[in-house]
Amino acid sequence: MRKLVSAKEMKEIDRVSMEEFKIPSMVLMERAALSVAEAVKKRIRPGGTVLSVCGTGNNGADGAAAARILSFWGYSCRILIPSLRGRESREFLAQLEIAKKAGISVETAGDWIPGPCDAVIDGIFGVGLSRDVEGEYREMAELISELKNAAGEPALTVAVDMPSGISSDTGAVLGYAVRADVTVTFGEMKLGQALFPGREYCGELIVADIGFPPGAGGDGHVFSYEIGDLTKLPVRPAYSNKGTFGKVLVAAGSKNMAGAAYFSALAAIRCGAGLVKILTTETNREILQARLPEAILSTYDPAMAGEAPEEFQALLRKEAAWADVIVLGPGLGKEPYARRLTETILSDACVPIIMDADAINLAAEYPELKTYFTENIIVTPHPGEMARLTGTSVGELKKDLIGAAVSLTECCGVTCVLKDAATVVSGSDGQVFVNRSGSPAMAKGGSGDVLTGIIAGLIACGMEECEAASFGVWLHGLAGEEAERRFGTHSVLAGELADCLGAVLKRAEEERGPKR
Repeated sequence: MRKLVSAKEMKEIDRVSMEEFKIPSMVLMERAALSVAEAVKKRIRPGGTVLSVCGTGNNGADGAAAARILSFWGYSCRILIPSLRGRESREFLAQLEIAKKAGISVETAGDWIPGPCDAVIDGIFGVGLSRDVEGEYREMAELISELKNAAGEPALTVAVDMPSGISSDTGAVLGYAVRADVTVTFGEMKLGQALFPGREYCGELIVADIGFPPGAGGDGHVFSYEIGDLTKLPVRPAYSNKGTFGKVLVAAGSKNMAGAAYFSALAAIRCGAGLVKILTTETNREILQARLPEAILSTYDPAMAGEAPEEFQALLRKEAAWADVIVLGPGLGKEPYARRLTETILSDACVPIIMDADAINLAAEYPELKTYFTENIIVTPHPGEMARLTGTSVGELKKDLIGAAVSLTECCGVTCVLKDAATVVSGSDGQVFVNRSGSPAMAKGGSGDVLTGIIAGLIACGMEECEAASFGVWLHGLAGEEAERRFGTHSVLAGELADCLGAVLKRAEEERGPKR
């Protein structure tokens, strides 16, 4: 797993390194500059022209030092700076003086004469920017996007630590931002590099080790999975049977909404659940039996909720008691029977419950349902559902997805899977996960139903709920990437997404190595 840090946490890493470990700032800066220079060297041949666009803080100092290193390697380098106003950092002034002694031309934005360049280093702003980019700095940032090489092609843009104009905490664009081809970040990955739109502005991300002491910033609580984490998939022992891998109840689907139940159940089976039962309306029986004979069916007439409420409640309690984990809500509808079903399962079930879609919408419409929220519940809203559930706007949520997810967890005790292009999982155990897998091919109806089934399948196989939520989101994204490789970004179906999960899990088994 990779730790993700905020600007405040990164500042603490800097402080501990310099004050407690006595590592000089210029030593860390030299290693940072070297990593940026190496990123340019890997992509542009020596002899190429490089413009380093620098702010007047330590990010600019890194950019100036990188230009000096590249000049020693045979590149033709220039440094562009804003007007000096006496607020420059000590390190920036020192690096600027060294660069001048190395024969590098240093020009101010007002005096600079444009010319072709092969690469541009964005060293205007780094981690910690909290205000909009304006004035001379914005002009410099806009200039970067206009630079071209001698062939008229856009110059390679390499950002120092963060693309200028991107919030390192939220990934938001602060007024204007540089779109980098490559971002070289130092020590730890930043939150804004995992969240959109910041992730997109970073281009290829390189996390460079510049010598920060291990553990300088503490253990952290926000993480992201990497491919080596596939080994976390629960092992299926040779001496096992279907009972070993749990029972999933999928309480989903209504008239004309059989697909939601189907996709969720299919994904749970694909993810290794021993038994999967679909609790749905009688109208869905025929299609579900034909499409998914591997699942058990338990059906009801929605009219039971009004005409025979005790019988309906007894059925719900019986099925809930059967399960080791329950999926609640996909395609369920918001009719009175759906509310009764949701309340009965929330109040009576003593197993993990994954709430999605209409179960969340019902909880938003009938707030008393939230009184049943406990730490064994996982809610999986997209921003629209989350806005309804919390009484805020989608726009406000998107300003701080992590804060929104954590707030719901702290308020209600649940694990929150806030679905977006970069899904955020806030666990009831205090851990936060930001997902970096996935594909735009997944942006279709049914993908969320597949996710609920994956999470349920992992819990059924023995994974703890909070980890199953975050690991399931990651596997879901990997399946989306596999589906894109097979079918492209336009043509992927939700069922194919579930089917591609098999290839991902096979890879996980291969990563773990041969059975013993």
